[in-house]
Amino acid sequence: MPGNESETKSVNFTMANATRRKIINFLANGGKNIEEFEEIAGKSIFDFHLKILQQANMIELEEGVVQLSEYGRNFLKGRKETSAEEITDLSQAKPVEIVEVRQLLPCIADPSKFRVIANIAPPLGRILKILEPLFPRGNYSDIKDSLITQKGEIITTIYGSGKVSMRMIKNEIEAKEVLEDIKDTINEAIKKGVVPPSKEKIRVELMEVYKCLPQTNCGRCSEQGCYTFAIKLMAGQVTLDKCTPLKEPKYAYNQELLQVLSEYI
Repeated sequence: MPGNESETKSVNFTMANATRRKIINFLANGGKNIEEFEEIAGKSIFDFHLKILQQANMIELEEGVVQLSEYGRNFLKGRKETSAEEITDLSQAKPVEIVEVRQLLPCIADPSKFRVIANIAPPLGRILKILEPLFPRGNYSDIKDSLITQKGEIITTIYGSGKVSMRMIKNEIEAKEVLEDIKDTINEAIKKGVVPPSKEKIRVELMEVYKCLPQTNCGRCSEQGCYTFAIKLMAGQVTLDKCTPLKEPKYAYNQELLQVLSEYI
C-alpha cells in the first residue's frame, strides 16, 4: 500500500467511489480489456474513473488492457470485506436518537453558514451501508464507514461510530430539523425491518467536482469560491457555464470531465 500520508489520502479518495471499487474488484482475477467494462460504466464516465485510478497508482494500462498495480493488489489483499449476511438484517438494529449537538462553528466554504458536529445513539456501525438507498443522494464509504447525504446545499456525514457532521447549515434550529428528519427516516426503516432496495446508479461526489474546477476562487461566477460553486452545481442551483475560466484552453480537459460528470448529477 502507499507509504506516505499524501499517497494514502489519494488512495482513500479514489476508493471512496462505488464505481471505482467495482472496477478494482472486477480486476481481482486478472487484467481485462477496456471493452469488458461496458457493464460497469459507460465509456465517457469509465475514462474519467480510469484516469483517477491511474493517478492513484491503483491500476496499470497497457495496449488496451487494464490490470491492478502492486498498490491495487495490496489494497484488495488487505481489505476486509463484510459479508452480505452481516449487514442485510435490520431486525437487530435499535432505533436511534439525537443525543447531542456538540459544536456550531462557521463554515469554511461560506462564513455566513455553519458546520455542526452532533451524535446519534446507539451507533449504527455497518448497518449504515444498507441504509444508503434511503437517501436520494446517499453515498456510503466502506473505507470510512460513513454515509454522506446531501439535501440542497446541506451536506451531512453519518459515521458508524455515531458521530454526525453537517455543513452549510443556517442555524442550530435548521441543524436540529435536518437531524430529526434523518433520525425519522432511519427509524422508519428499522421499524419495518426491511432492507431498502439497492439503487444501481453512478454517483458523483462533491470533491470530484471540486477537483475539476480551476480552484482560483476568482468570484466571476458570483460565488465566494470554487468549493461553494461545486456545492451549488451538485444541488442544481448553478450551471457549468457560469464558471468562465473553464472556457480557457488550459482547462479544456477539466471542462470535458465536468460535462461528463454533470450528466450524472
